[in-house]
Amino acid sequence: MSTREIQQEIVTNMRKWQKVENASVASTGKVIEKTENPVVRMVMEIIQRDSQMHYRVQEFIADSLEHKTVSLDPDELGQVWSLIEKHIELEKQTIKFAEAALIVLKGRKMVVQEYLLDYLLIDEEKHNKILENLETIKKGMYPYG
Repeated sequence: MSTREIQQEIVTNMRKWQKVENASVASTGKVIEKTENPVVRMVMEIIQRDSQMHYRVQEFIADSLEHKTVSLDPDELGQVWSLIEKHIELEKQTIKFAEAALIVLKGRKMVVQEYLLDYLLIDEEKHNKILENLETIKKGMYPYG
């Protein structure tokens, strides 16, 4: 398969995936309309916002392959890296808070709170992971690697 064919396959995949994300946004909206339960509503809102962000990321990927090449300039990354490192430390703190709260709740039968804290922990760990992956890109770049 040529590079161009691979790129087109990824673009096609992103466009199909975006349709599913749109369906997810509509589906969560229907659930939100039908319930007053605050836990169900919150979970649907979380999923809805995530689906909206996924759509934007998929659009960015497709656009980067169809229209405009995306680059990450080492100088640009270097200029903001100290701020990113500070943010990584904030993310680590949020993970500690979630872990501590979950330890306190363990076995207390506060299942809703435990469920939501588990969600927060997973999400904070995700933030940490994507920042770690950005650091991997940075390390591979000259002169900041």
